[in-house]
Amino acid sequence: MGKARPRKGRPVCGVVFLDKPKGMSSNHALQRVKRLYNAQKAGHTGALDPLATGLLPVCLGEATKFSQYLLDADKSYRVEATLGVRTTTSDAEGEEVERKAVNITEDDIREKLPEFTGKQQQTPSIYSALKHEGRPLYYYARRGIEVPQKVREINIHSIEFIQLNGNVLELQVSCSKGTYIRTLIDDLGQALGCGAHVSLLHRNGVADLNADNMLTIEQLEQVAEAGELDAQLHSVDCLLHALPEQKVSRAEARDLLHGQPVDNSLDREVAVGDQCRMWCERLDGGKEFIGVGALRDDNRFWPKRVLALEFCEFSLDDLK
Repeated sequence: MGKARPRKGRPVCGVVFLDKPKGMSSNHALQRVKRLYNAQKAGHTGALDPLATGLLPVCLGEATKFSQYLLDADKSYRVEATLGVRTTTSDAEGEEVERKAVNITEDDIREKLPEFTGKQQQTPSIYSALKHEGRPLYYYARRGIEVPQKVREINIHSIEFIQLNGNVLELQVSCSKGTYIRTLIDDLGQALGCGAHVSLLHRNGVADLNADNMLTIEQLEQVAEAGELDAQLHSVDCLLHALPEQKVSRAEARDLLHGQPVDNSLDREVAVGDQCRMWCERLDGGKEFIGVGALRDDNRFWPKRVLALEFCEFSLDDLK
């Protein structure tokens, strides 16, 4: 039996807060970051439309094990909507299908916004990337093929009115995963009686990540030239702040990293299946993230996702 072929690239571990540019797919942006870091593995935590800009957390190396935790996280967006025009795709890239006069005031908009907050059913655009029989819906839409449209439950936590400048409306939206802002704006335009489409979309929040720390691809390239790329990596557990945390001893850290459970010592009520992030204290007094454990009915946390041993910063001699 031949030896396994070595992975190409460096075993980088961490998260990059990328400010994705307009017109670039999330996968293309991901590949650009992966090449800059010469990383062995890379993944993102939820795609942005090519039209959209803003926060795209890119997970490198071991961080890809934990990307799912942000796929399910709440998101927030600054959206610019052009009133009076509907398009096929509900954004500026689609063809115009309807144009109406706009006689809308700020008060009219503020009166309608509460109707679009809270839990609700949303039918995504036929030009979305949702899959039907293995192909995205836009594949069928562009070929004039009708397919069943799935309704999904979403939660719009808040819609903040920013400004109305002529026919251009600006809003700040906080919502659950799976929300299509294009569909929200099209529905709002219909409710206002004039139609609307998204002209600009900027994601400025994913869970509690600090969007102020975003870097553009150009900025990352400059940092790469200075040899300081790794200094821009955020620790893996930034993806997991929604989970409670449990401190473990170094011996327990060893057990977790070798697939063994640790006792539940959380001072809060937890249910079987609940997860928490595990950490132990480094020799310098800092926190060392180990991974995620899930509670089983023996009241112990069993490792669900853990870092590979070589990515733990404390002395490996302690873990033999």
